[in-house]
Amino acid sequence: MSEIDDPSIIQRSVEKTHIWLKELGDELGGSDRLYAYRVLRAVLHALRDRLPVDTAAKLAAQLPTLVRGIYYEDWDPSRTPLPIHDVDAFLDRVASEGRMAGETEASLAVEAVARILQRHVSAGEIGEVIAVLPDALKTLIEA
Repeated sequence: MSEIDDPSIIQRSVEKTHIWLKELGDELGGSDRLYAYRVLRAVLHALRDRLPVDTAAKLAAQLPTLVRGIYYEDWDPSRTPLPIHDVDAFLDRVASEGRMAGETEASLAVEAVARILQRHVSAGEIGEVIAVLPDALKTLIEA
């Protein structure tokens, strides 16, 4: 039986997703998994929609299966990359989707998710993501 035919791949993905959410909760200073999920989803969507399609897909390939599903949820690749070139617009997008109080909370959320990505995604892929972002947004992901 190959890994693809083995339904335990789903369980492993759930376990990895719980690890990501726990680590993100720790980064955010709490243990609220629902909040951590909202933060992860909002930041991944804002990042995904700012990336060229090929870079977005390469990043997705390194995410746990369940997180990959969250990442791709509601994606319309024909509309990407969105023309978000400044930090304020990016943070407004994160704050809106994540139902956050404003840019400060969104900034902390982006930095926390960036640290999770740096922990779990290859340095080469993180480098590719950073390379295609406008200079103003690079500082958020390099946190």
